[in-house]
Amino acid sequence: MHGRSIVEWFAEHEAYRCGYCGEKDTNFSHGMWAHTMTCQDYQDLIDRGWRRSGKYVYKPTMNQTCCPQYTIKCAALQFHPSRSQKKVIKKVAKLLANPPTGSRAGELGGPDSGEPSVVEDVPDKQPSQVNVPQMTSGDPQMSSDDPPVTSGDPQVSSGDPTVSSGHLAVQESRSSHEGRVKESGEASGEPEKPATSSKVPRAGEGPDPAKPPCKKAKLLRKQRRQEKEALRQASESLPLRKKEKKEDAQKSLEDFLKEEALSRLEMRLVRSEPKSEEFRRTRKESYEVYKKYQVAVHKDEPDKCTEKQWTRFLVDSPLQEEHKPGSPACGNGSFHQQYWLDGKLIAVGVLDVLPNCVSSVYLYYDPDYHYLSLGTYSALREIALTRQLHETAPSLVFYYMGFYIHTCPKMKYKGNYDPSFLLCPESYSWVAVETCRPKLDASNYARLEQPGKEDENGNIDVDRVLVLYEHQLMPYAIYRAITGGTDVEDVRLYAMLAGRTCAERIILFRN
Repeated sequence: MHGRSIVEWFAEHEAYRCGYCGEKDTNFSHGMWAHTMTCQDYQDLIDRGWRRSGKYVYKPTMNQTCCPQYTIKCAALQFHPSRSQKKVIKKVAKLLANPPTGSRAGELGGPDSGEPSVVEDVPDKQPSQVNVPQMTSGDPQMSSDDPPVTSGDPQVSSGDPTVSSGHLAVQESRSSHEGRVKESGEASGEPEKPATSSKVPRAGEGPDPAKPPCKKAKLLRKQRRQEKEALRQASESLPLRKKEKKEDAQKSLEDFLKEEALSRLEMRLVRSEPKSEEFRRTRKESYEVYKKYQVAVHKDEPDKCTEKQWTRFLVDSPLQEEHKPGSPACGNGSFHQQYWLDGKLIAVGVLDVLPNCVSSVYLYYDPDYHYLSLGTYSALREIALTRQLHETAPSLVFYYMGFYIHTCPKMKYKGNYDPSFLLCPESYSWVAVETCRPKLDASNYARLEQPGKEDENGNIDVDRVLVLYEHQLMPYAIYRAITGGTDVEDVRLYAMLAGRTCAERIILFRN
């Protein structure tokens, strides 16, 4: 039934392991198996907080799950890389021009490995076999070469900690002595008499007249000269720095990605469903990179990282290949964006190209190249891809980064791609990330939208839900009349979570 979506609702709502905090039974979500799905239907679903892993489409139960997962999107056309993101691009270019020798990977972790293991992300559910019917429808430092500054005792260097502490003791003693004189003067009612140089101070109170004068004034003059010299040098270099910063500020993301050294990293966008010839040729290499990544980064057992598992979660997709007016030249559907370095596949980004966005599904890379910060770099590349596809697909303007988890430090980096927006779990409207942060600091789960705005697509009529029953397509009202409607609450929950538009357009399989 090309051109229509068919899903199978899983009514179970059991707790399972959370891939973010690691708790065993604190993650809750609702899910369904998508036997086939149009790109527009999936676009509408992710705009209500859904997300796919293979053909399994799930929606976190936000007010129950341990780590609430907020859908996040970046306005790709308005995006400008931050200072740290520019540094990543320059770092990649530098390392590609001068490859490191020896091990440079260091510890695996950080935002480039923040996503949970793909296997832990969804419960293990088996769909029914569905026969799809055919239908129509600052201070300056002294140089080490400078001579040491001495105190009153020429045998003691100023670098000796006993000198500074001794000087402090003299100052403190002098202050306390002056305080005592003042207090006695006030008590007697007589004015304070100035000290005379002929008076010899008691030991420990003031300088010893038998010793040469202190060179403190000389030291101060030298420090002032050094400060002036440092200011002069800084002022001379300021115009150049300002020019560099101004040039960087005027550069677009694409300008940074045009670095000559980056041309060594070849990008290939290959369709993964249905499987293109290019995908078939590189299938084995892609799987080997996945296996290596899962074992090194997520510590999965090698015998569990099978090709079947990889295929089920990162190759299989319910999305139909579509080539409609206003779509990009590559069409809509599911793709793998491959990163090739000198003929070697080093990373793969699993993507969905939808009517309004490029949606990131997963990234895996060869851990030998961890030093390239491929997690951040790939996100910048995918934003650039979104902008490129927009040139022929005007409605394709957003980059969806999956879920933003405020309680997970490794996942909060997604909010740094400005401007970005989070999906309110109650009104299903988009709110700027900077507006959401104070609310999420106060509570893991929060309504992000202002009070008063409601879910515009939440007014559902369960009888208008489309049902596929015994190879016949019918509204739920007729299905209920035939079967007695004992599943009405399950269907109502499905329709409410999917939204009125999808509930009346997507076909719900019942057996």
